[in-house]
Amino acid sequence: MKTYYLLYINLLFILICSCKHPTPRKPISVSSGSSIKQSLIINKKIRQREEIYINAIIQKDTAHNYLNSGSGFWYFYTKKDSIETPKPQFGEQVNFNYNIKQLDGTILYSKEDLKTQNYRIDKEELFFGLREGLKLLQAGESATFIFPSHLAFGFYGDLEKIGHNVPIISEVTVNSIFKN
Repeated sequence: MKTYYLLYINLLFILICSCKHPTPRKPISVSSGSSIKQSLIINKKIRQREEIYINAIIQKDTAHNYLNSGSGFWYFYTKKDSIETPKPQFGEQVNFNYNIKQLDGTILYSKEDLKTQNYRIDKEELFFGLREGLKLLQAGESATFIFPSHLAFGFYGDLEKIGHNVPIISEVTVNSIFKN
């Protein structure tokens, strides 16, 4: 009987000792946010370098009247409709063709490579610069856009022909706009 009594006491002692809540571990290192700050500095330098290069292209090209989009890219019309018609609005479908070139004019993707596209304004995936550029064009108009890398394919590129942090030129023609 005494052995059972000692066994019960040992069991009770083990249960009481094992009911402690584990103490949370302290982090090994504390993030100071310095990598985010470094990334911001690097991205600002890339953006400044691209702006200088793009501005040099614009200044050399006296044949065209470049417009600032207000969204961070520049463009000029290659075909502008003299009659003001509505531009595409949210959810409307735009049928268009475009190409993608490097700033030196080297074609990365031709209009034939990219084929005619259908895009619902702000409802489907498209790189930011082109999404905003399409909103500036009426049906039948064409424009040439210069997109800094952060408005094109950014840090990753397209993982095929467009490298990381590559600004691009895109010639876009809006064929038609289908209202809802």
